[in-house]
Amino acid sequence: MPLKFAAVLGAVLAVSVSSGALAATQKFVAMAGGEKVGHLTAEVTGRHVAVDYAVVNNGRGPKAREQIDLDAAGMPVKWTIEGESLFGSPVNEHFTWGAGKAEWASQADKGEVSAAKPVLYIGNDVSPWMLGVYVKALLKAPGQTLPVLPSGQLKLKEVRKLTVGEGKAAIPVTVYELSGIDLNPDYVLLDARGDLFQAGGVIREGYESQLPMLQRVSREIAQSRAEDARRQLAHSFKGPVRIRNVRVFDPVTMKLSGPSQVIVFGDRIAGVQPEDGQPTPKDETTIDGQGGTLLPGLHDMHSHTSLGSNLFNLAAGVTATRDQGNDNTQLLGIIEGLNAGRLAGPRIVRNGFLEGRSPYSARNGFIADSLEDALRDVRWYADHGYWQVKIYNSFNPDWVAPVAAEARRLGMGVTGHVPAFSSPDRVIRDGYNDIAHINQLMLGWILDPKEDTRTPLRLTGMARGKDLDLTSERVQATVRLMKERGTALDTTAMILERLMLSRSGQVQAGDAPYLDHAPIAYQRYRKRSFVTIKTPQDDADYQKGFAKVLEVLKMLDDNGVQLLPGTDDGTGFSNLREMEVYVAAGIPPGRALYLSTLGAERYFKRDHELGTIERGKLADFILVDGDPTANISALRNTRMTMVGGVAYYPAEIYSFLAVKPFSPPPPVTAAVPASPAADR
Repeated sequence: MPLKFAAVLGAVLAVSVSSGALAATQKFVAMAGGEKVGHLTAEVTGRHVAVDYAVVNNGRGPKAREQIDLDAAGMPVKWTIEGESLFGSPVNEHFTWGAGKAEWASQADKGEVSAAKPVLYIGNDVSPWMLGVYVKALLKAPGQTLPVLPSGQLKLKEVRKLTVGEGKAAIPVTVYELSGIDLNPDYVLLDARGDLFQAGGVIREGYESQLPMLQRVSREIAQSRAEDARRQLAHSFKGPVRIRNVRVFDPVTMKLSGPSQVIVFGDRIAGVQPEDGQPTPKDETTIDGQGGTLLPGLHDMHSHTSLGSNLFNLAAGVTATRDQGNDNTQLLGIIEGLNAGRLAGPRIVRNGFLEGRSPYSARNGFIADSLEDALRDVRWYADHGYWQVKIYNSFNPDWVAPVAAEARRLGMGVTGHVPAFSSPDRVIRDGYNDIAHINQLMLGWILDPKEDTRTPLRLTGMARGKDLDLTSERVQATVRLMKERGTALDTTAMILERLMLSRSGQVQAGDAPYLDHAPIAYQRYRKRSFVTIKTPQDDADYQKGFAKVLEVLKMLDDNGVQLLPGTDDGTGFSNLREMEVYVAAGIPPGRALYLSTLGAERYFKRDHELGTIERGKLADFILVDGDPTANISALRNTRMTMVGGVAYYPAEIYSFLAVKPFSPPPPVTAAVPASPAADR
C-alpha cells in the first residue's frame, strides 16, 4: 500500500544531459500543517528511476529507496524497495518480470505467476512517486482499468483540470481519481507532459505556496463524492417506521428484551412495544428484524474524522464519535455538512488538538510556542464549540495546569497524551478528564521518567509491560487517583494489538473476519509488521506485553474506572475489534456493549437523549443479526444503522466503498399512501 499522510506535498523538474542519456531530477517536498516534514527525489535516467523518499512527522515516518526499471510502455519490469516502514521496521521488497514470469516478495507475501507481458504490481511499501506510474499505465489501458498483482484491479477517472502557479510558473494539471488500491481512492495530479505533480502527500518543489488552493480543491472533490454517497445510501421515511421481530438490548440491565417492535417517527423513537403479531398499519413502513438484536449505536471515543471514515463507521454500526484531533477547517466543514443533511456519518463530538513545538511535533490542530499561544488556542476552540482540548506529546508539562484551568473556565474538558517527561499522576492532578490511549497510562508505570515518549518508544516500549506488577504501589496509586478524580481512560487497545502483534505475512485475529473483503493493497498492508522482531525473545516480549494490556483493562473496569472504547483508526472494523478485545480481557459482552453505548453517552452527558432505546429519545440504533450479548462478534453482522431516523444499510455502504458486503439489508415494506377518502 502506498505510504500516505494527510497533508499535501510537492516537486520541481530539472533536466540535464549525462553520458548521452536524458536525465531528469524530479524533486518533491513533503509538507504537513504548513511545515516541511520530508522529501522525495526521483532521478530518472532513460528507463531507470532511483527514488529517495523520507518523512519525519510526529516522531515517525517512512523511508524508502527505490530502484525501478521500466519497459518502453512505462510498466515496471524490475523494482526493488529498501528502507523502513512507518514505525521503523525494515523493508526489503522486490518485483521482477521476465521470460514470461512475474515474481515478487514483500513484508506481506511472495509469489509468482505466468505473464506473457508485464503486469502492473502494487507495491506494499512504495513511495508516492509510484502513484504517477500507476496513473500513466491506466491512461493507456482499455476503459482505464487494469488487472494488477498480486490480485484485484485498478480504475482511473479524470475528475478535474486546474492551473497551478502564477505567471511563467503557471502550469496546467489534471486531477485523477485512482481506486482499487486502498479503502479510499487516491487523488493524483499529473502535468501536461504526464509527469507527477502531486500525490500521496507530495507536491512539486517550488509550488508549496499552492498548497492551500490544492487542499481546497481536494476537499471539494472529496466533498462531492461524499455528497453523492449520502444521496445514494441514506433512506428517509415518510410517516412512522415500525421495526418488527427484534430483541432490544438494554444497557442498564445489559440484557435483551423479549420479541419486540420499535416505532420511529421523524428523528425520534415513538414507542417500544412487545411484538404482538398484529398487521402493521398501512401508512407505516415495516422493517423486519427477522429475530435480530436492536441496540443503541456504538461509539468510537477516539477517532480522527474524514469523509471516508464517516461511511466506514456507519457500516460498522458506529453512530457517534469523539474526534481527538484534526485539521480544524476540515472538521468544521464536515460537521456543517452533517448538520445540513448533505453528508452521511455519525454524530461528532469535536476536541481541539494542542501540541507544543519540538522536532517531534505532530502537525495537527495548533502548535503552541508559548503558554500565551496555548491559552489563545484554548479560547479559539471554546469559541468554535469544541467539547474538550486534547494535549499532545511535545506539550510543555508546566503548561498543562493553566491550560486545563482556562478550559474549565470556558466550559471545556481536557484529554490527551501524557506529555513527554511528565506522568499520568501529574496530568490527572493538573486537570485531565481522561487519558488518551492505554499505553499512555501504562508507560508511566513502565518507563524511566527521563525516557522520551515523543518517539516511537511510546509504542515499542510497551514490550516492557510483560514484567509489570499490577499490585505494585506505583500502579495502584494511579488507579486510586483516577477513582478519586473520576478520570476516565480512552483505551484504543486494539491499535496496540495491531502494532505489538503484527508479524510479516500473518493476518491478525482482529483482521481475519473481514480482510478478504477489502481491496488487495489494504489486505497486504494489514499483513506487515510494524515492530522489529529480531529474535524469538522479541516476539515473546510483545506477546506478553499485550497480554498485560488485557489485564490492565480488566483491572481498571473492576475498580470502577470508566473505559471509553476508541480506535484511533477510521475503518469501522477496528471499533468492532475493540469490543472483542474488551471481552478477551474478561469484560462480559453486555458490559462491553454498555461501555460503547450508554456509558459513552453518560460521559458526554447526553444520556437524556441517547444511549438507550426508549420513547422520546433520538433514533440512533443498529440492527444486528444474532445476539452480541452471547457472542460479541455478532456485531460484525450489522444489517442496518439508523442515525436520527435515517437508515443506512451496511451492505450498500460497503458496495459503494468497493468492499464485499457481509450481511444483507433487512426486508423493508413501504407504507401505502393514504387515499383521498381516508384524508376526509
